This record gives sequence, structure tokens and C-alpha cells, in this order.
Amino acid sequence: MTDTMSKQTHSFQAEVAQLLHLVTHSLYSNQEIFLRELVSNASDACDKLRYEALDNNALFENAPTLDIRVTYDKTARTLTITDNGIGMSQQEAIDHLGTIAKSGTRDFMSRLSQDNKTDAKAQGALIGQFGVGFYSGYIVADQITVESRRAGLSAEQGVRWRSGGTGEFEVEAITRAERGTSVILHLREDAEEYLNAWKLKSIIAKYSDHISLPILMHKEEWQEGVNDQPGEMVVTDEWETVNKANALWTRAKKDITHEQYADFYKSISHDMEDPLAWSHNRVEGGTEYTQLLYVPAKAPFDLWNRDKRGGLKLYVKRVFIMDDAEALLPVYLRFVKGVVDSADLPLNVSRELLQESRDVRAIREGNTRRVLSMLEDLARRDQPAADASDEDKADAGKYSRFYAEFGAVLKEGLGEDFANRDKLAKLLRFASSTTDTVTVSFADYKARMKDGQEAIYYITADTVAAARNSPQLEVFRKKGIEVLLMTDRVDEWALSFLTEFEGTPLQSVAKGAVDLGKLQDESEKQAAETAAEQFKPTLAKLKEALKDVAEDVRVTTRLVDSPACLVVQDEGMSLQLSRMLKQAGQPAPVVKPILEVNPEHRLVKRLADDSSAVHFNDLAHILFDQALLAEGGLPDDPASYVRRVNALLAG
Repeated sequence: MTDTMSKQTHSFQAEVAQLLHLVTHSLYSNQEIFLRELVSNASDACDKLRYEALDNNALFENAPTLDIRVTYDKTARTLTITDNGIGMSQQEAIDHLGTIAKSGTRDFMSRLSQDNKTDAKAQGALIGQFGVGFYSGYIVADQITVESRRAGLSAEQGVRWRSGGTGEFEVEAITRAERGTSVILHLREDAEEYLNAWKLKSIIAKYSDHISLPILMHKEEWQEGVNDQPGEMVVTDEWETVNKANALWTRAKKDITHEQYADFYKSISHDMEDPLAWSHNRVEGGTEYTQLLYVPAKAPFDLWNRDKRGGLKLYVKRVFIMDDAEALLPVYLRFVKGVVDSADLPLNVSRELLQESRDVRAIREGNTRRVLSMLEDLARRDQPAADASDEDKADAGKYSRFYAEFGAVLKEGLGEDFANRDKLAKLLRFASSTTDTVTVSFADYKARMKDGQEAIYYITADTVAAARNSPQLEVFRKKGIEVLLMTDRVDEWALSFLTEFEGTPLQSVAKGAVDLGKLQDESEKQAAETAAEQFKPTLAKLKEALKDVAEDVRVTTRLVDSPACLVVQDEGMSLQLSRMLKQAGQPAPVVKPILEVNPEHRLVKRLADDSSAVHFNDLAHILFDQALLAEGGLPDDPASYVRRVNALLAG
């Protein structure tokens, strides 16, 4: 290789410079993952060449056999990972290695900085999770040199990129006969253990055994010592394959160990933690494909990022097609990782074709059923009986862990996947008025319903505490009726698509007039009717005083200790949903709630006896604003509310 032009010096993107500093100084908990990341990048480069060559076979040049080569030089203290994949042009090297073209980078910095103060293991886990695999090389190297030539370019259009991981990098043009990329790590003194064939082979076997390309290293042979010198292993010129070099999902399940499944998951997800569950199946019939699907244990940092493209890895007849085939799973299952290898799709399949293909729809439906089946199995084993099998006991608590991470996302399916709505409803879990832990299913609730109870009651709020202490629960608490407490932001929207569970209607305690049906005896109904009749003049005055903020004012039996509460009509938008839409910058209709008052409360009785119009008006607004505060809202005019309360206290 010879230099053909002068070097150019560039500055790293600000986020990269900060990232490199953190990687260099912080991430030492699991150094060896750098090799996994670089081998994975090399494999991706070969997959991309194979895909581009479908339309232009000349890209293979005179080297159609793809492989990855790992070599080391003890004298120079370098470790080199070479692939003959797609390669990079000079501009691509500048763009790809000098910037992070990925949203969420600042969040990565923040999380990594926080973890510097806490858990060392979590620091290492973040490398792959945030997609910065190349930069993990700086965990063990104080300088990295990258030499590359893009497939299809001339030998004179090679590029050398070099940086010590500080604020700048150098780029120069070189002559490179071979297509592909060599990443040369100049190891630090404390990383010399990676200049050992056995160490490198063990890491490759652990993390990269499934890579479908051969990973080659120079073969070593034992050489006997001479002149009383001890024997030693010497490196030969012969190459040997050090991985199995076949895709894990193509093997029979009986030939794959638990550890191999877990390691494969870590390699495709860049996660450091084992998955909670997986399913490996070959599907035959109208559409033939192999699926290997994983349920992670932890939610990724960008789970709620609307710009993040998710999806499964798609292969066609073992040829890599794309990393994030979104069409293979519904959006609410975007947390699932894995691989689908189709025998029927065309090799030149595009994202547009994926959206329209009948075969893809069949794969999507099959994947969805399989994931929901995995979740059903986890839910069934979450709290095993004493006589349960060892396998069931081993899965105890896993569904609770899953639901804590992904429960809110799963609820999105109620509005997106009508065909599986009943299955999803059975998987949902909530806190309730009898327990703060999110473990109560609809089935659990139904099994505990009181005789004569005709509905599943629930309330939505920002927090469990706010829901539990809501005035709207008072009559239910008095009568010992359980109420589900829903505190995820998605709950209000999701429950609009689920009106019943196995024939039992769902009823929000904050919507419509309270009707406990057979649970309310005749004497209570009679007393409520009498109170409403006697309180008519006061109700008329309240309606007039609050006509700008309340749709109606009425007497209620749902209150026991509180003077008033706010509700909306059965089909109306709740105040909480209206607030959330406004906070998200979305248009929301003006919601005028109904004020319900407790005629037995001292404050309400005081209203009935008040002859001063001004004083009555102030007291009416205090009642309304306090009910709004108890519901989680804020008065439109806090200063006026404070003035009225002060006047009441002083008077």
C-alpha cells in the first residue's frame, strides 16, 4: 500500500468526542465485548455486499467467497479484524466513523455518565445497547487504524482512517488491492491478553459462533524445543475456521444449548442480559419460514422514540436482506428481537413490497401468535403452585419483570390488533384498591367479584396514590368493592377499545352516574332520591354559579367523606386524557365536567343555608376547584382559588 495524497485532519462530531472519552475512561467491566462488536460489524459488511451484489454481481470482483479474518502481532501489539465485505469510500469513512448518525445519542451520554457513579456492569451493557459498536474498540486500544476500499472502486481509491480516540481523526487515500475493511487496534499495555490465539478463539466461540461466515485465524502448531529449550506454539501460514460458520436458526433445536440461544440473542440485540424467553420454530404450509423470536428482559432506552426504526432481522433463503423489517411484527410488539428466514420471499424484496406481500402478512400473523403464546406461558408460570414442575418454578416472576418493562407498550395492541384483543386483555395486569402491586388480571378480578356485581370497575389516574385516594372510590371502599387502579398514560386510550372482558362490562368510576345495581339496597336508593329532591333549590343555584365551568351539578351517592367530585358523561373524554393531550401538544376538546356533591357533607349543607350570593358563589367555586385538585387537575385561576380559601378561613 502506498500513500497517494496528503493526510486530512477532521474533528469528531461533538457527541462522538464525548462518547470516546467516556468509553476510554469508563467501560472496563466487560472488555472482551469489543471483539464481538467488531466481528458483528464485519459480518454486517459482508451481508451488505451480498445484498448489493444481487443487482450488480461485479461487486464481488475476483473474490466471491466472503470471510472474516482475525490476526495479531505481538511485536507491534496490534489486533486486526479484516472482512472482504462492502467496504467504505473516503467520504463514507468520514461520515460513518466521525459522526453518530443515530437519534438518542445525548440520552446515551447521560445514561453512561450516570452509570459511572453506580454499576460497572451496566456501563458495559450500554455500549451495544446504544449502537456504538465500533467505538468499543477504544476499551482496549489507544489508537485505531481503519483501512478500507469500497466494492466497485479502483484500488487507488482506498482510504486509511486513524485516531487516538481524542478530538480529531486523520484520513488519507491509499492504494488497497483488496475489497473490504481492516480494523487495526493498537492495544494498550494492559490489554496484551488479547494477543493470544486461545483467548481470541474462546471469545469468538462465546459471542460469534453463530456468524454464518467463516471466521479465520492462522493455525498454530506445537513445535518441540531444541538445545534443551522448552517447546512452544508457533503460528503457521495456514488458515483455520474458528467458528461453526452456520446460522444458529438453521440448526435443529436439540443441537442448540441454552447458552448458545442466549449468546445469539446478545449478539443481535447488543444486550448484556439473557432474554426472558425465546421461541424457535420452522413454519410450513402456505408460507414457509423459520422464526427465532426473543422477549428481552429490559426495555431499550428508545422504546418510546417515534423516530426509532425497530423490527426483526429478515433473511431470504439465508441471505441477509435487512436489519429492521418492521412489517414482520405489529408496532406494539416492537420490543421483540429475533430473526425470520423466509423460503418464499424474493431476494430483491423492498420495504414497500413487505407492506403489500400476502406472504409477509402470514409471517406477521404467525410471529404475533408466537409472541403472545410465549407471554401466555410466562404469565401462567409467574406464580407457580407448590407442586409445580421445576421448569415452571424456574420461570416464576419472569412475567412480572416483563410487564414492569413492557406492559404499557402491550396495551397499545388493544387499539391496533383487533384479532388478538381478547388474548391481550388476558395478559394485562393492574394494581387495585386491594393491592399496590401490578399483579391483578381481569380474570383475577372477576373471580373476586361480589354477588350481584355486574361490572368490572376501574379508575385512571397519574399515580397509584392519586387513584387510591380519589373521592370517586369512597362508596366502593365502603362496600368493599374492588376497583382496578390504572396509572399508565396509555390506559385511557387503550380502554376505549375494550368495553368488556368475557361478557362483563368495564365501567370507569369517573364516568356517568354511579350505579351499583344489586349492590345498592332500596333504602339507600330511597334516601338518595329524597336528598336530591330536598336539595333541588341549592342545585339550581350551583348550576348558575358554575355554568361556565361545569356541564351539570347533581347529587351523588358515591361520596362518603368528601364534599364533591368531578365526573364526565359515559361517552365523554376524561379530564385526565384531555390534560395528557394538551401536555403532548395535541388538540383536545374543551371538557366541561359534571360536579357531583355529597348532600350529607357539612360544607355542602353550609351552602344550602348560605343567603349571601357573593359568599355562595365563592364557596361553589371552592368546591369545584377542590374537586378538580383531587382529580389531579389545577384550577384555571389559582390566585382566585387561594383568595377564596383565605376568605373562607378568615371568615
